[in-house]
Amino acid sequence: MRADILILGADELLTLDKQVGFSPVRGKDMGKPVIVTDGAVAIEGDRIVACGSTNEVLEDAEIHPGTTIIDASGKLVLPGFVDAHTHSCFVGTREDEFELRNSGVSYMEIARRGGGINRSVEFVRQATFEELLNATLSHLDIMLEHGTTTVEVKSGYGLSVESEMKMLEVIKEADRLHPVDVVPTFLGAHEVPPEFAGRRKEYLDLVISEMLPEVKRRSLARFVDIFCEEGVFDIDDSRRYLKSAKGLGFGLKLHADEMVSLGGAELAVEVGAISADHLVAISNSGIEALASSNTIPVLLPGTTFFLGLSNHAPARRLIEAGAPVAIATDFNPGSNFCPSMPMMLTLACVNLKMTVAEAITAATINAAFAIGRGDEIGSITVGKKADILVLALSNHRMLPYRYGVNPVLKVIKSGKVVVDFEKA
Repeated sequence: MRADILILGADELLTLDKQVGFSPVRGKDMGKPVIVTDGAVAIEGDRIVACGSTNEVLEDAEIHPGTTIIDASGKLVLPGFVDAHTHSCFVGTREDEFELRNSGVSYMEIARRGGGINRSVEFVRQATFEELLNATLSHLDIMLEHGTTTVEVKSGYGLSVESEMKMLEVIKEADRLHPVDVVPTFLGAHEVPPEFAGRRKEYLDLVISEMLPEVKRRSLARFVDIFCEEGVFDIDDSRRYLKSAKGLGFGLKLHADEMVSLGGAELAVEVGAISADHLVAISNSGIEALASSNTIPVLLPGTTFFLGLSNHAPARRLIEAGAPVAIATDFNPGSNFCPSMPMMLTLACVNLKMTVAEAITAATINAAFAIGRGDEIGSITVGKKADILVLALSNHRMLPYRYGVNPVLKVIKSGKVVVDFEKA
């Protein structure tokens, strides 16, 4: 095989290539990633053509004058991170709300005072297309530098036909312009906007009758999402919305059981959602439902940390029940202003009590399945897209242990070196 890029001599190569028949990793297998010492990867074009020990790969690889050889001795090599839940399309910040929370004002009280999601809605509605696009591209730059190679980005800060379409068009253009692959999700049912205060049903009618068909007509989103939570959209609202979206051919996601156990996880399984996200207040029956389904639980440890909450999603119980857990940043201007997946790994280990191997599995292969891309990304597998990280760490246990700094040396995206801090 002809090698355009050869990564050689990695102290540890984590392939995450354990799934059978391209399926997410469950239970005890989440803690048993394939680890190759003195590991190597060969890339041709945008695809992985070989991986294994350095001797094995060199036996098969054809080196030509244009081959780029990367010496990974003393380093850790693993798949690019997949961030399966973000709100990265926004302008404006809410640092004053952060200070209010630290003085004892709750997230829900801040929202009642006019802050929260609707404050970001005001910022986004006032922004031009170019302002919103530039902000989104800047967010993606930081994510890429920290090893994220594919990201799900939601709308939901527009909450009107015009502004939601603006957001989704920005997300589409960001995907075209930026090396990071962007998976768009329509979240028109994120909150009830101020002009519909006290008229939740009327607003949801607008989302279902006007927004969903327009998103479909313009092919602006692969998935739809809804904030199923007490004081926002209840189970009946969510079921009606999700069934309408499914009838139009959208994949389904849910913000589920974040603050109150409403049965969001069970609803996600009922409607065949690809993921149920947050799950801090998930019930025992919700855990059982997810464990026996193909719906991926996406946990967001950065959000509970940033909000200063004492409760966290029950990762251990989900894993032990057999659910294929994923983790993501939930990067947004209100409840988690951190776009770093390495930091999420630390929080997953410290606060969710996941092992390092489980957290890495959750941030790569399982996260890829949570956005419908598990057949293309999330593991270093022959035939998959060459999205690969070279980290300044000697072994995988160092990744969450050395926190608060960026471990990335190189990011290879679709077979091209797009970040190279060794050359900087």
